Amino acid sequence: MKATKKTAVKKTAMKFEHTSVLLHEAVDSLAIKPGGVYVDGTAGGGGHTAAILQQLGESGTLVAVDRDPDALSILGKRFAANQNVIIINNNFSHIKNILSDIGISKADGILLDIGVSSHQLDTAERGFSYHFDAPLDMRMAQQGTSAKEIVNSYGEQELAAVIFRYGEEKYARSIAKNIVKARSEKPIETTFELVDIIKASMPESAKRGAHPARKTFQALRIEVNAELDALEQALDSALDCLNTGGVISVITFHSLEDRLVKTKMKEWAQGCTCPKDFPVCVCGKTPRARVRKAVAPTQREVEENNRSRSARLRSAVKL
Repeated sequence: MKATKKTAVKKTAMKFEHTSVLLHEAVDSLAIKPGGVYVDGTAGGGGHTAAILQQLGESGTLVAVDRDPDALSILGKRFAANQNVIIINNNFSHIKNILSDIGISKADGILLDIGVSSHQLDTAERGFSYHFDAPLDMRMAQQGTSAKEIVNSYGEQELAAVIFRYGEEKYARSIAKNIVKARSEKPIETTFELVDIIKASMPESAKRGAHPARKTFQALRIEVNAELDALEQALDSALDCLNTGGVISVITFHSLEDRLVKTKMKEWAQGCTCPKDFPVCVCGKTPRARVRKAVAPTQREVEENNRSRSARLRSAVKL
C-alpha cells in the first residue's frame, strides 16, 4: 500500500507551534533564583523560555539558544521587548563557547529539551514527518547534509548500521537493501517514496501498531543532525558551566537519548573508584553532582499531548 498524501503545512504563514513537554516540572527543577543566569539550550518556540522568565525577575539573564532559523525568528519577535533575554543562533553542544562569547563564566541552571520540535514535525516541507509527502530533508539548522543525500549516497551496510543503531529497527538490513535497490533506478527524493520502501521491506505483522517508518525516520533524523554526538558534547561541557548548586535538567524522548543522559549523570554522581579491598582511597575522586529521580509526564499530560508519552526529565545538582 502506498503512503497517502496529506496537506502540507504552509511555511509562508509560519507560526512556531510547539507544546512544551514537562513544562512546569522542568522549570521547577531549575529552582530559579531571581537575578540568576539561566540557559535554555533548545529554546524552540520559547515555551520553557517564557516560563523561566516569569520566575527570573528583572535583574536575571536568560540565554536562549537554538540552531533552527525558524525558531530564532519566532524567539526574536516573542522576546523583542525583554532585556533579560539573549538569543543565540547556535548548537547547544557549543555551550562553553556560547557563554564565553557573551561574557558569562557560569550559569545557575541549564535546560535541554532534546529532539525534534512539533513545529519541525508539522511543517511538511521540513521533511521530518512520515505523515506528509515532502522533500527528504530533516535538517534542524536548515544547512548541511540532508536525509535525501544520506539515503542516496550511503552504502548498504552503512545505511543498515544507521537505521539499526539510531532507530533500533529490527528490519534495518532489509530496509537498507531495498533503499539501495530503489535508488539504482531513480533517486529517492520524498518522504513518501521512502515510506513506501520501508513498508515493502517488512512483513505485514510488523506494520500493525506504530507507524512502520517511525524508527527509520528517527534514525535518519539523528544521523542528519548528529543529535547524540551533540547531546554528549553538551553534557560534557554543561556541568563545567554551572555554579556550585546549579542545576542541569534534560528532557529526552527516546531510549537512546535517555540512556546517554542517565549514564552521564551516574558518572557525575560517582565518587571513589578504588577497588573495594583498598584500605584508603588513592584515586581522589569525589562526586561532582547529586542526581535526582527521573520524572515522567502525568497521565493527564499524555492524554492532552500524545507526543509527551515517552518523555523523561532527568536533572542533577552540581556539588
